[in-house]
Amino acid sequence: MNEQQLDKSFLGQPKGLSTLFFTEMWERFSYYGMRAILLYYIYDTVANGGLGLPKEMALAIMSIYGSLVFMSSIVGGWISDRVLGARKTVFFGGLFIMVGHIVLATPFGVAALFLSILLIVIGTGMLKPNVSGMVGHLYSTTDTRRDAGFSIFYMGINIGALIAPFVVGTLGQTYNYHIGFSVAAFGMFFGLLQYHFQGKKSLSNIGLAPTNPMDADERKKFMRSFLIAVVVAVLIFGGAFILGRLTIAFFINIVSIIGILLPAYYFIKMLTSKDVTDEEKPRVLGYIPLFLAGIVFWSLEEQGSSILALFANERTHDTLFGFSIAPSWFQSLNPIFVVVLTPIFVALWTRLGKRQPSTVVKFSLGLVFAGLSFVLLMLPGLLYGTEGRVSPLWLFFSFFIMIVGEMCISPVGLSITTKLAPKAFESQTVAIWLLADAASQAINAQIARFYTPQTESAYFGIVGIVAVIAGVILILCKNPIKKLMGSVH
Repeated sequence: MNEQQLDKSFLGQPKGLSTLFFTEMWERFSYYGMRAILLYYIYDTVANGGLGLPKEMALAIMSIYGSLVFMSSIVGGWISDRVLGARKTVFFGGLFIMVGHIVLATPFGVAALFLSILLIVIGTGMLKPNVSGMVGHLYSTTDTRRDAGFSIFYMGINIGALIAPFVVGTLGQTYNYHIGFSVAAFGMFFGLLQYHFQGKKSLSNIGLAPTNPMDADERKKFMRSFLIAVVVAVLIFGGAFILGRLTIAFFINIVSIIGILLPAYYFIKMLTSKDVTDEEKPRVLGYIPLFLAGIVFWSLEEQGSSILALFANERTHDTLFGFSIAPSWFQSLNPIFVVVLTPIFVALWTRLGKRQPSTVVKFSLGLVFAGLSFVLLMLPGLLYGTEGRVSPLWLFFSFFIMIVGEMCISPVGLSITTKLAPKAFESQTVAIWLLADAASQAINAQIARFYTPQTESAYFGIVGIVAVIAGVILILCKNPIKKLMGSVH
């Protein structure tokens, strides 16, 4: 037995798990705390401490932000594997995040907003995928504590996401947005402190060196590709500036295009690669409908921090059963329901055993539930009109139904991706699944403009029904998809 296997100092797990648990908890606290009030900060009036941008632009910015975060995770994984190693990548990522929150806490308006977005996108991309990867290195392949260790780690994610809206949201909306962003920065600061000092003792040699460092030829190729990318970016944005088109809307559209084209690039690359065998190509084709289903699902789920956050602020009463409720608090419903429902669904699938639904059926159910959560929000406008406010319970039950759907899709999404991805693309399977979320939010940035008080019921109804129909179509295509998947179930 190695040292890590003998170590049971943190809830029966290696003490390194404690370091990574609290690092991720504080990072999620800072991110979800910031996200709980960012939409309101962007569109609130200058007199109230906001930026005063149009609501439809605020909604689009939130979606583009989320899309960039998921796209940057691919870059962050590459930096760790090829350049810095996971340990340094996570630390520098945390620094970028902390500085990003500090910039957002300054009173420098729209310029500070976009600089902070850049810093936090880079930082989250460097930290998030690599801290998860380091958890796996705490255990040998035969260590039976691995699954339990990951469960504890993911609980840290949900604890941070759950607490943040109550703390940061309350301070930001009750006192001052910049105070809220400052608290988010302190959260990341505490995470970095314990990661740096405790990690020296608990993480041993894990992540100190890149797993696949570049050789001299690869560095030359990378520099060529990087310079080409810089030139293309300068031509696009420079040309837009010369033509007077360099606006926030232009940037949003460019990111939306990238978010949609990247997955297409990956699938074309897999289907045309000489390294992908004739047996693997049908599996890739079988995975495409599931990937598209993931895009539809995440498109609805991710609107919890944009469209539903706007609904919480403008369409729901601020009291429930005599208790005051801040709109930002609704962002805690997602992690609360994840914590509550996860053991229930684990027990359900375990009890059903071989009788549990197939992956395709689970995806279909996830889409139907997601759609129904939006159809539910169509009803307040139809029943009471869109001028007044309604009970917060409408949002409460909408979030609940959505997370029931998430229980059917999210846990199995990465699993089926790893099973169906070609062997030559094994190291990129996490990136492929993350791109479904990136693409979904790129789409959200474009459809958010259609949500207005006048179109509220139609918006929720159409988007919800589209998801339900997608779920029905997927289940009707179950047998052809299973045939393409071959022996993978």
